[in-house]
Formats: sequence, structure tokens, C-alpha cells
Amino acid sequence: MDVDADVELRQLRCLVAIVDEGTFTDAALTLGVSQAAVSRTLASLERALGVRLLRRTSREVTPTVAGARVVAQARRVLAEVADLVRDATSGHAHLRIGYAWAALGRHTLPFQRRWGRERPETDLHLVRVNSTTAGLAEGACDLAVVRRALDDRRFESAIVGLERRLCAMAADDPLVRRRSVRMADLAGRTLLVDRRTGTTTPDLWPPEARPATEETHDVDDWLNVISTGRCVGMTAESTANQYPRPGVVYRPVRDGEPIAVRLAWWRDDPHPATQAVMELLTALYRDG
Repeated sequence: MDVDADVELRQLRCLVAIVDEGTFTDAALTLGVSQAAVSRTLASLERALGVRLLRRTSREVTPTVAGARVVAQARRVLAEVADLVRDATSGHAHLRIGYAWAALGRHTLPFQRRWGRERPETDLHLVRVNSTTAGLAEGACDLAVVRRALDDRRFESAIVGLERRLCAMAADDPLVRRRSVRMADLAGRTLLVDRRTGTTTPDLWPPEARPATEETHDVDDWLNVISTGRCVGMTAESTANQYPRPGVVYRPVRDGEPIAVRLAWWRDDPHPATQAVMELLTALYRDG
């Protein structure tokens, strides 16, 4: 197969029409072209790809093994092109906001609802991606909510709010009896951390009083381990709001520094809704 071969949308539409209609004659009627044109278009696609796509008998037309794969991919391509055209011509836009663990905590639902009322022309989707950039670098989102500064000049960010630090512990942990805990209370414990996206590191404690650590990369695993009592965790307030869990209790860390909540975007290609998102999130965090 020539990797530089040109494949045209009309060829993909022709292939799908033949498979869907079952005959070249019916495909021609659906496409509004002659049967000869359908045959020529299919032949040109097979030459471009270097594989036989359809098997013809006197009764039916069926895809080859390679043809079935190409048909499935062609359907996806045509659907994406249809979405592209619809978005471009309707003025409707999409906005994907990535987050690693807990989105916006108690502000998540108010943000979604207010956005829907105030910006109905832009569909909002929240996407959980447990990576350093919450999916921004991976192309999974247009904006990202992160709780640690991004050390990457490709991205710009702004602080939209602050959240308290909370300690997560098993429901039968002795510290549960307290209304709040101090950093020193955790120094002798084993701390479960996510080094890629988490906000907690041993550096928050003095060198002589740092807790032991174990590592995880998933919030559900984090909660499950903490519920056993083997480890404790320290996290942003939003985690407690978004992940209440039987067997896990959260307590404020009285002397823990607040965690900055940042909105991040591509420096050279910000989404058109970036400013609007920043203003709304700042207002939600400011108003409590």
C-alpha cells in the first residue's frame, strides 16, 4: 500500500453505500450517480489502498476481511466530517475541560448549570484524565483544571480559587475524634500520594519529620487503601466533595497551606471560551 495515496471522501461514501445497499445498482441510486461511476470509484479506492475491499457474486456484494476494517473506519471518518460541517455551519461549539481527580468539587454542578444557562451555544464536557496536565497535552481537552503549577512553557494558567487541605483517613482512625488535624499529626504515618497529579509531597514537612509514602495513580484506589487504615491521605477539599466514601472520613488540616486551583490552556492556541470560563470559575470560588 502506498502510504501517500490520496483517499477521497466520495470514495468512502461510495464504499459505505455499496455495503449498506447491498448492490452496485442500489448504491448508484442512493448516491445519484450511474452504476458505472460507482464501479469506477470503488476501483480507484482499491487501487489507492492496494487491497481488495469487496467480494462480488451473482447474488450479493460482501466486504473482504480488509474491506470490513476499511468500512468501519470509513463510517467513523464520515461521521466526524459530518460533525465538523454541522459545527461550522451552525455556530455551535464544544468545550472540553479536563481534570485529574476531582473537577471543581462543590462548584462542579453550579458551574455546569450556569454554563448551560449562560452559554447554551457551547456544549460543555468534563473529562477525567489522570495526567500532569489533566489531558491538555494529550489533546483530550481544551482547558484543564489543575492543582499544581505546570512546568511547561507550552501552557498558560491562572489561579481561579483556593481550596483547603483535608486529611483523609479510615473511619476508625483515632484522629477521627478530632475536628481538625495538624501537619505534625501525620508525620509518623504512611501517606498515600499521587506524584504525577497530586498536591501532597513529603516536602511539605520539615526534613526531620517527613512521613513515609506509598504511591497510587487513581482516586478509587487511593480511597480503597485509605479505608483499610494502612495509609492516610492529604488532598484538596474538592476530593471530599466529589468522592464521599463509606469508611473514609475527611478532616481539615489546620496548618496546611491552601491549594491553588488553576485553569490551564495552550499558550499559542487558547479556546475562545477561555476568558468566560475563567471569569465564571473565579466568581464561583470567590462567592464560596
